[in-house]
Amino acid sequence: MASTAGDRSAAGETSPPNGAQQATAIKAVRLRHPWRNLLAVVIVVFVIAFVYDAATRQAFQWPLFGKYLFDRRISEAALNTVLLTVYSMIIAIVLALLLAVMRLSPNPVFKSISWFYLWIFRGTPVYVQLTFWGLLSVIYPKLTIGLPFLPPVITLPTGDTLNTFQLAVIGLALNEAAYLAEIVRSGILSVDRGQEEAATALGMTWFQSMWRVIIPQSMRVIIPPTGNEVISMLKTTSLVTAVPYSFDLFTRSRDISAETFTPIPLFLVASAWYLAITSILMVGQYFLEKRFARGIGAARPDRPGGDGAVAIPPVGGNPATVLPPQSHTERGVGT
Repeated sequence: MASTAGDRSAAGETSPPNGAQQATAIKAVRLRHPWRNLLAVVIVVFVIAFVYDAATRQAFQWPLFGKYLFDRRISEAALNTVLLTVYSMIIAIVLALLLAVMRLSPNPVFKSISWFYLWIFRGTPVYVQLTFWGLLSVIYPKLTIGLPFLPPVITLPTGDTLNTFQLAVIGLALNEAAYLAEIVRSGILSVDRGQEEAATALGMTWFQSMWRVIIPQSMRVIIPPTGNEVISMLKTTSLVTAVPYSFDLFTRSRDISAETFTPIPLFLVASAWYLAITSILMVGQYFLEKRFARGIGAARPDRPGGDGAVAIPPVGGNPATVLPPQSHTERGVGT
């Protein structure tokens, strides 16, 4: 016996403890949730009942819904709504980047201007702002270009220079820029301070480090809420009737319903178009987030050992496991 134990020790084998000579398989019993299953069944029944009731309810007038769903006037209005959203968001994103950088600037004048802009446009309702943009030709009958306190170089009639579509885009963009500026600012602040210090050590100016180092890294944090703002902007376009612009999806559906005296099916048509466009935007947002999140929070491979550990086949009967590299915090090294 002694020689056998010695042979095993020399071979690298370890003798099992007493009482564990034969391993027994654990029989796992799944925990049952009868009340949760019952609740799920009740919810499914209610959903089926709701869908059936909606399909058979005459107030929805589904034949009219199908008639106007792809009506030319509705499809053109949907295109105008998409254009309003795209143009407004492009202007808002550019302006938001500028406002966020100004607010983080060490220059007190830039900080004050940015803060005042955010205070005005976040503190007043967007419908009120659009109403003022609709009254722009009354407040300013002429648009003048030139130096302050000097005769204007160019004078243009406001009503002939800007149409209602352009005024709607300007009103939506200026309002949205105030909210996007805070999103961009939070994204910039999420970047580690050491990145800016490293850029400064390389001889970059403050603006160079912002545009080349900080802002590209902050996009991972900026993209998700910006995607939500795009979807919100799509629905906010229904307020451009205050300009007044009457060729967006909601206003066009409302006008047709006023002619046919059938508001419910026309509003369902508008809702269906909004849902379709929003679904496309959500898919685009998903792939955009996935692109900017490359290399961050990637799933670890599912291998034996768990938590990223890599199992190595036993050599001489002694299994070995190589653990993944530890971070500075786990090693006790300060950052």
